[in-house]
Amino acid sequence: MALVNECFLKLSNNYLFSDIAKKVSAYKAANPKAEIIRLGIGDVTKPLPKAAIEAMHKAVDEMACGETFRGYGPEHGYEFLINAIIKNDYEPRGIQLDECEVFISDGSKSDVGNIGDILGINNTIGVTDPIYPVYIDSNVMSGRAGDNVEGKWSNITYMPSVMENGFVPQIPDHKMDIVYLCYPNNPTGTVISKAELEKWVQYALKNDAIIMYDAAYEAYIQDASIPHSIYEIKDAKKVAIEFRSFSKTAGFTGVRCGYTVVPKELTARTASGERVALNALWNRRQCTKFNGTSYITQRGAEAVYSAEGKVQVRETINYYMTNAKIMHEGLTSMGYNVFGGENAPYLWVKTPDGLTSWGFFEKLLNEANVVGTPGVGFGPSGEGYIRLTAFGERANCEEAMTRLKRL
Repeated sequence: MALVNECFLKLSNNYLFSDIAKKVSAYKAANPKAEIIRLGIGDVTKPLPKAAIEAMHKAVDEMACGETFRGYGPEHGYEFLINAIIKNDYEPRGIQLDECEVFISDGSKSDVGNIGDILGINNTIGVTDPIYPVYIDSNVMSGRAGDNVEGKWSNITYMPSVMENGFVPQIPDHKMDIVYLCYPNNPTGTVISKAELEKWVQYALKNDAIIMYDAAYEAYIQDASIPHSIYEIKDAKKVAIEFRSFSKTAGFTGVRCGYTVVPKELTARTASGERVALNALWNRRQCTKFNGTSYITQRGAEAVYSAEGKVQVRETINYYMTNAKIMHEGLTSMGYNVFGGENAPYLWVKTPDGLTSWGFFEKLLNEANVVGTPGVGFGPSGEGYIRLTAFGERANCEEAMTRLKRL
């Protein structure tokens, strides 16, 4: 008799963004003339950089010719893209990486969810709260999260990141084996200083812990004092895995490309105390379960680092960050408490009048036809907030602010 993985049965039946889509669809069906402005799901709206499009067209032509056709590529990625990543994303910040430490994938969400394959199920977990749902859900699926007790998992330490502590989570006084950090943060849009990040690295070194560092939004950082990579911190290679994505940086949400850095010096213990290099284990996992990102996609990603590509990507990021500024200034002028939106494309808004996250979501949808994301969907400490994104079209962002003023 085939048995199901009962860990999946512990998960909520619905995914946050699926719930939102259902509510919006129901409202639209009842109000077909309503013009909905969607500032909820963090999908991009601007087209791919021209340099990436041209490179991908060229790669398609190569696939049509016997002399340049390519079949299966290396599971960890082509050298041309890996070298471009190292040269442009890390070397300018004084970080040296070997080619074997960078793994190309179909997006950081996949890697964040799959990285647990190489780690034991008895590890304890720590997360900043609120947090991107995949971090917790993937550990529930693997049997690492424990039991859900009143909305919290028993084997997970929740570290509140809220207005009262300036969105700087306090490091617990107990040991955690795996810690998830996301900066610039999704959903709050806040960032972490170099001094605070140094504290986390020191914690990991002291407690033999591993930091899963999601830097998918690092390209949006405007403040020169904010670190873009955890490897800017001394000894971080000994304790951290870093995830990055081309999705929000270069509009690859529909193309799918990202990468993960697993340093060679990062190790974990076996039950008997032996130290094992995680780089080799992740390589083995990828070679077994992943066929590699397409050649065409990787050529497009490589072009992001060309002189033209860099200019085009920066123009798009500036466009979204101008949206964020417009929204931040508009909401603040209306009296809302607004966080983020200065080094990230997300705005974290305190709900007014004691409304719950879902209560404010309903108010925005029903009275302004604007869709946000209820903060409580990102964790217990997200209650009383709503997330808005700056990835929309400029006219829609401006119209959304006009509608909110009418409230």
